[in-house]
Amino acid sequence: MPTPDFFNIYDLLTTEQQLIASTIKDFTDREIKPIIEDYAQKAAFPLHLIKKFGEIGLFGATIPAEYGGGGLDYISYGLMCQEIERGDSGMRSTISVQSSLVMWPIFAFGSEEQKRKYLPGLASGEMIGCFGLTEPDHGSNPAGMQTRISKTEKGYLLNGSKMWISNAPFANIAIVWARDEEGKVRGLIAERGMEGFSTPEIHHKWSLRASATGELVFDNVLIPEENILPDASGLKAPLQCLDKARYGISWGVIGAAMDCYETAVRYAAERIQFDKPIAAFQLTQKKLAEMLTEITKAQLLAWRLGTLMNEGKASTTQISMAKRNNVAMALNTARECRQILGAMGISGEYPIMRHMMNLESVITYEGTNDIHLLILGAEITGIQAFK
Repeated sequence: MPTPDFFNIYDLLTTEQQLIASTIKDFTDREIKPIIEDYAQKAAFPLHLIKKFGEIGLFGATIPAEYGGGGLDYISYGLMCQEIERGDSGMRSTISVQSSLVMWPIFAFGSEEQKRKYLPGLASGEMIGCFGLTEPDHGSNPAGMQTRISKTEKGYLLNGSKMWISNAPFANIAIVWARDEEGKVRGLIAERGMEGFSTPEIHHKWSLRASATGELVFDNVLIPEENILPDASGLKAPLQCLDKARYGISWGVIGAAMDCYETAVRYAAERIQFDKPIAAFQLTQKKLAEMLTEITKAQLLAWRLGTLMNEGKASTTQISMAKRNNVAMALNTARECRQILGAMGISGEYPIMRHMMNLESVITYEGTNDIHLLILGAEITGIQAFK
């Protein structure tokens, strides 16, 4: 069973959910943890894992089986994210993007032909996708996007660029959001190989080093009519995609916090100072007790949110609260664990510094910590502070 589980949340799971959590935890222990430090040091993505992600059902877990997905519920998907992020946030990001930001919008907004054409290959890992919303000058304010599509006799011409795009350097397709000539936000599918479409990689990152990040550049790219998502119109469509991704993040970061916490507990029991293990000191016990409490609170928040997702009742603001709270919890946990390990906390022999650096990105992407506070503030007061 996944640990820590101080409030016996495991008992609230169905037998199938328990099996999924155990299976993905074993997969992470076997396939990700033994190699991830080396890939992070090299700043390289372990491409061989993509096929394995597909084989074990990590792509499109909530997409119906008729399109190649897992047909699972949202708590099962959350548990998958949690157990993969025990290994690395970058690996969970790859799965989140593929599932929530590529497969889900095709399923929700695409034509039947588009679903049949793309979803099975994305589910198996034969194809990888990315999500193009953020721009060089428009991150927290997607309504300011400058990327444009204009109608022509042969389809649409796409011009503009997107920035900080996970999976971009090796993605086969990109779900891209652009304004049409009337100023309305439209969704479309850009394919690698289309003339004028390039994906330069972003290098020299201190965070998500084992994840591939890049730009999407469009120079008069001809997008055929059949690549336009017919039911994606208006900014609400990409924001619905972000809700799905933020939900997965709210579970995933718990896994990173768990991995840091378990590492610190083991180290504190083994590290001797002043003739006794540092676990015997009051301040170390205080840190560990507070971390366990915060992890448990995040677990309960994620489980309840998953229940609401399964019932179709989860609101954007509830998802926003969970994303903000749980990421901040995970980052604070990583920092406290680094303190317990002292100088060894920055060593690649332990996962804590890698988790901490990764979480510095997670607290920014899919809505910054501050933006999520303002989303909640607007819900409370009825006043939008960021407009």
